[in-house]
Amino acid sequence: MSRRSQIAMTPDEITAYLNESHLCRIGTIGPKGEVHLVTMNYGFVGGDVAFWTYKAAQKTTNLERNPTLSVLVDSGYKYSELKGISMSGTAELRDDPEIMLEFGRSLGARYGGPMKGNTGEAARASATKRVVAILHPTKVMSWDHTKLGGTY
Repeated sequence: MSRRSQIAMTPDEITAYLNESHLCRIGTIGPKGEVHLVTMNYGFVGGDVAFWTYKAAQKTTNLERNPTLSVLVDSGYKYSELKGISMSGTAELRDDPEIMLEFGRSLGARYGGPMKGNTGEAARASATKRVVAILHPTKVMSWDHTKLGGTY
C-alpha cells in the first residue's frame, strides 16, 4: 500500500476536519498571473466551503476576472502531526440576500458572536458591502500523517 493511500482521509474524515477547523488559506490569480494568497475564516453554503469578503477586495476582483480558486485547510507542527485538505476548482460569487444570510448563519454557528442565532441581523447589515465566494471543487487532496503512527 502506498503512503499516499495510507494518509488520505475518508469522505467522513474530510467533512469532520472541515467542520472542526476554522482558518483556511485561499489562493486566487492576480492580474499578472501571480498567486494572491490570504488567510480567511470560512463557513459553508449548501455544504460547500465558502468565505465572504468585501466586493472591492483584491480577491473579489481576481475571482471576477478568473474564477480559479484554491483553498487549503491544514494543521500540525511536526511532520507526524500534519493534517490537511487542499481543494481547487472554481468560485461562484454570490451577493443575493438568501445566500448571504445562509453564510452568515454558518459563520455564527462556527465562530459565535453577533451572527449567531436565527435573526442574522449582523449578517444582513454587513451583507450590502460583501460577496460570498463558494468553492466548487474539481480536485480534493487530503492527508493525515497521524495515521502513520509516527513512522515514515
